[in-house]
Amino acid sequence: MKDFIIPPMDLQDDRDMGTPARVGAPVTLTIDGFSVTVPEGTSVMRASAELGIDVPKLCASDNMEAFGSCRLCVVEIEGRRGTPASCTTPVTEGMVVHTQSSKIRKIRKGVMELYISDHPLDCLTCSANGDCELQDQAGAVGLREVRYTSGENHYDPANNGTLAQGDARARGTRGADAADLGNPLFIPKDNSNPYFTYDPSKCIVCSRCVRACEEVQGTFALTIEGRGFDSRVSAGAADDNFLTSDCVSCGACVQACPTATLQEKSVAAMGTPERSVITTCAYCGVGCSFKAEMQGDELVRMTPWKHGKANRGHSCVKGRFAYGYANHTDRILNPMIRDTIDEPWREVSWEEALGFAAKRMRGLQEKYGKKSIGVITSSRCTNEETYLVQKLTRAVFHNNNTDTCARVCHSPTGYGLGQTYGTSAGTQDFDSVEHTDVAMIIGANPTDGHPVFASRLKKRLRAGAKLIVVDPRRIDMVKSAHISAQHHLPLRPGTNVAVVSALAHVIVTEKLYDEAFIRERCDWNEFQEYAEFISQDRHSPEQTESLTGVPSAELRAAARTYATGGNGAIYYGLGVTEHSQGSTTVMGIANLAMLTGNIGRRGVGVNPLRGQNNVQGSCDMGSFPHELPGYRHVKHPDVRAMFEEVWGVPIDPEPGLRIPNMLDAAVEGTFKGLYCQGEDILQSDPDTHHVAAGLAAMECVIVHDLFLNETANYAHVFLPGSSFLEKDGTFTNAERRINRVREVMKPKNGYADWEITQMLANAMGANWTYTHPSQIMDEIAATTPSFANVTYELLEERGSVQWPCNEEHPEGTPLMHVDGFVRGKGRFVVTEYIATDEKSGPRFPLLLTTGRILSQYNVGAQTRRTDNVIWHQEDVLEIHPHDAESRGVNEGDWIKLASRAGETTLRATLTDRVSPGVVYTTFHHPVTQANVITTDFSDWATNCPEYKVTAVQVSPSNGPTDWQEEYNAQAEMSRRILPAAE
Repeated sequence: MKDFIIPPMDLQDDRDMGTPARVGAPVTLTIDGFSVTVPEGTSVMRASAELGIDVPKLCASDNMEAFGSCRLCVVEIEGRRGTPASCTTPVTEGMVVHTQSSKIRKIRKGVMELYISDHPLDCLTCSANGDCELQDQAGAVGLREVRYTSGENHYDPANNGTLAQGDARARGTRGADAADLGNPLFIPKDNSNPYFTYDPSKCIVCSRCVRACEEVQGTFALTIEGRGFDSRVSAGAADDNFLTSDCVSCGACVQACPTATLQEKSVAAMGTPERSVITTCAYCGVGCSFKAEMQGDELVRMTPWKHGKANRGHSCVKGRFAYGYANHTDRILNPMIRDTIDEPWREVSWEEALGFAAKRMRGLQEKYGKKSIGVITSSRCTNEETYLVQKLTRAVFHNNNTDTCARVCHSPTGYGLGQTYGTSAGTQDFDSVEHTDVAMIIGANPTDGHPVFASRLKKRLRAGAKLIVVDPRRIDMVKSAHISAQHHLPLRPGTNVAVVSALAHVIVTEKLYDEAFIRERCDWNEFQEYAEFISQDRHSPEQTESLTGVPSAELRAAARTYATGGNGAIYYGLGVTEHSQGSTTVMGIANLAMLTGNIGRRGVGVNPLRGQNNVQGSCDMGSFPHELPGYRHVKHPDVRAMFEEVWGVPIDPEPGLRIPNMLDAAVEGTFKGLYCQGEDILQSDPDTHHVAAGLAAMECVIVHDLFLNETANYAHVFLPGSSFLEKDGTFTNAERRINRVREVMKPKNGYADWEITQMLANAMGANWTYTHPSQIMDEIAATTPSFANVTYELLEERGSVQWPCNEEHPEGTPLMHVDGFVRGKGRFVVTEYIATDEKSGPRFPLLLTTGRILSQYNVGAQTRRTDNVIWHQEDVLEIHPHDAESRGVNEGDWIKLASRAGETTLRATLTDRVSPGVVYTTFHHPVTQANVITTDFSDWATNCPEYKVTAVQVSPSNGPTDWQEEYNAQAEMSRRILPAAE
């Protein structure tokens, strides 16, 4: 395939070097007469590749350790007997290697002849034609004929099947045609996975797929079963296939396969790609880089880019395969308007839709005041698009009524880390995990929410690092293939602060803290005050055990492991932030890192795992009502002056409304208009009844999205959005990495999202003249200190950078707080535990917590419109068998889930993943509307909703609740679209 990479990165070598790179003392050797110097431990194969000498190979790949099974890469080494495999032979000083000789050529040709003799020769019609390593290597070794004839020990090319005569494990017969061949058994293709096929007839048993599943993904779902001719890849037990096995469809095996044994169905259907564009995944906050491989303007497949610094060539099922939503028939491609929400939609031109929206929004301001309208930015859109939306409200609406879903998930991160360290982001890069000795996961589920990072963490755990998991559920990281946590602290939902304080209590009272670090890097007087507070007996594990449910001995052991185990890194997620004390917990986590000196070097730090692709970026871009881009408060005259000079308009010094305030004001009659880009607040925000009431009370709701989502039920204007494949820009991932998003295809709706926002602004009287997102980034850099040196040219040159990127750090900052904290001295904050107002009792005795699942993403608007639904067709409630038995609930039963806020129905699944008294569900399907259950309680500092603690009752149900039926009827009515005029 010809790569058309935008931009061409001359320094990036996409060749497969055969074996991984090493770090060590320099070693000089001679290969085919050429001298080369490489690090100690480098293989002869990789050293040859460094010289541009490609040694033939089939079982080797540079993202896995050498295996040495194919014997195609043999070389001669002066002074040594035989012909060793170059992939498993490390270089030595003065070594003299010959990669070409008549002897080697004869061996390689003979080896390849054996492979081809067992391989179907259907190259012209094979889906891997032109993209097959076996085909390429046969040419490389000069194989022109095969002397062997078919027999019982070889594949029969005429039948294109796997002959397995006498093999009892075979799962079918070839039918009538088999009679002429002695009735051999035939193993058919496995088409069970929606995205790729397994054809055993084309397997050369190189084991690359098995090793990729083990070494790269860490799932250990694949094995080689049988011996000799009967050897083949197996996905689990005898009756398993690639769908029913432990396979998580990450695509590592497909990418590793050198033949068409494992092949994307899209390639089989559309043909081999001819060009590719490097872009960034639009799912979770890991920010994986992909090659979007194309035929013309059609996307054939997404392949993880080996030079992506966040994913290092790996992927998950969502980024790798779940891109089909961009072409789904549900997608709206034409603007639509309606006067009232009980009318059907009617398609109109862009000019009419934008004119209608502008006239309504200006009319509302004239009638109700300039603060009667506002915006919601998106964590799915680019930095440039998000920047323009917050600029719209400040420079065109002339108020600060801007908020974002990032506040609904991670605003406590910004507040907590800002208070303690002086910056609102994680401290490390993902590569740092390779140096971690003890990892603590708090309130996160990496295997489901951030699977590519989870694979990297699991690899480190298999190498000997220790793991502490703090979570109400027994997530996969607690125990799965070849890893297990040293400590699992299954705390009661809502008691995060108490658990973190108990960990700190042990560290302080047992004097496990790093006094030298604290004296040098933190305020010693503040530490002494904090130490006095945290040393009180009420914070001890013994005193808090009855509150948290965590055994005191286990908690003490976990604290000692973290404090004394070497490099300690904390990774946390929404299970920390989405609480009434989310900000307090973040500050407590920051305290733990400072106590132990685990900050400012590789392998340590405090690392929030952002849920959506651009949560970090939407915060950086000033999406909060009190902060301009760069986390600077609107009350500061010097900050406003900078933007006023660039924008040419005055900026209101008063903070605006957050989403809950907008909804409250709407119900009260003072907030009347909303422009919502790329968010579905009716499904994603808490207390669905209140959200619906607020939206219904507004007189103009503009929804800018790909699909008619749940919020659009209450919209008056629908502006069709563009997918990440159809736009240029940048995303900022969880490690502060600014990654380029590149246009893979032209927008199907006609415009990228930033262009639509600009057109709306201009329709309301602005005079914006951007012609490319790079100009928006230039404006961001001119006004935001942490982005001061960021340009598209720099990103094209380096691939990506991590902010701060400015004069002091012109190439970005992988590690924060190396020589000192951004705020100067690190600040210890007293973290008093205050119980949430949401409490269980006789009426609602269980505690509900929520989360995500691997195959689905957020509210499911994208993943539900792909084949990922095969793994998760509905939200279900996890309930402990004891709680289920006492309520008469069996596996798969419909149950009613009720809280003080509302009720819904869904199916139950019985599991001991949750403790008695705790239930768990996801929120990916709107038919369930799980957030009708959640309350309006929120974090004391940021209003981040308390999704993770809701008192509920579970009881058997015969069907949907009255509210669900009413909601579904209203949703169906609201999505009517009048047929286009003739």
